[in-house]
Amino acid sequence: MVGVVLMSIASQEAGQASRFALGLVDMLDRVEYRRVSPEQQLDPIYRLRYEAYRREEFIQPNAQGIVRDEFDELPNAYAYGVYLDGQLVSSVRFHYMTQDFRTAPSHSVFTDVLDPLLDDGATFIDPGRFTADHEASLAFPALPFLTLRVVVMATVHWGVDYCLSSVRPEHVAFYRRVFNSKKLSAERYYHGLSFPMVLYASHVPSTIGGLCERYPFFKSTEMERQLMFGPKASTGMILPTARMAHMLSQRHQALAC
Repeated sequence: MVGVVLMSIASQEAGQASRFALGLVDMLDRVEYRRVSPEQQLDPIYRLRYEAYRREEFIQPNAQGIVRDEFDELPNAYAYGVYLDGQLVSSVRFHYMTQDFRTAPSHSVFTDVLDPLLDDGATFIDPGRFTADHEASLAFPALPFLTLRVVVMATVHWGVDYCLSSVRPEHVAFYRRVFNSKKLSAERYYHGLSFPMVLYASHVPSTIGGLCERYPFFKSTEMERQLMFGPKASTGMILPTARMAHMLSQRHQALAC
């Protein structure tokens, strides 16, 4: 259902920023991001994952009522909660992959596809574990855009070559439409999940400018990206800077993300 809603929204977005896209810039005034420390074993985002996967019967019940795996422990893992009006409404995790550190969920499933690219020096952001509160997703159909903003910022911060999308086949159309993602592999099964995934990738250098022109809520300042991902990243709530970044890009007639 989420994929259908997002595709309907995305199909209306062509060319310059739409009323919908500018409306999400306003909505970001109610949003905060928070990075999850690896030491916080029972952080609320892990329960949010559990509730989302159990609702769709993708996983078996467990006594702790959380979903956490070995990939959460990796030094290249970054997990974030998204808060709307102070309430946790969604979460996302990603891994920053390089030739020297390629351990990540997508690599574990699509090793033969990604290793040649990594051997050639390509770098990746590998997002996953994207989950949302059920009631919030019904009330705010565009919530995934505000969650995926974290991933877009990460691609800019590290200047990667590709952003991966290991997604269910029914969600492919959204990633192709919004991020111009291209297919890298046919369906395979991810650890512990009962549905197949396909691997797509967006070439960041050739898509980021147009992406931020159409969807200015994806924009951010260097200050925000440092608070999110830098060596002295914040452990508290982080306010989005899309409005400031959009105003600056308009002033300088640049497509700065």
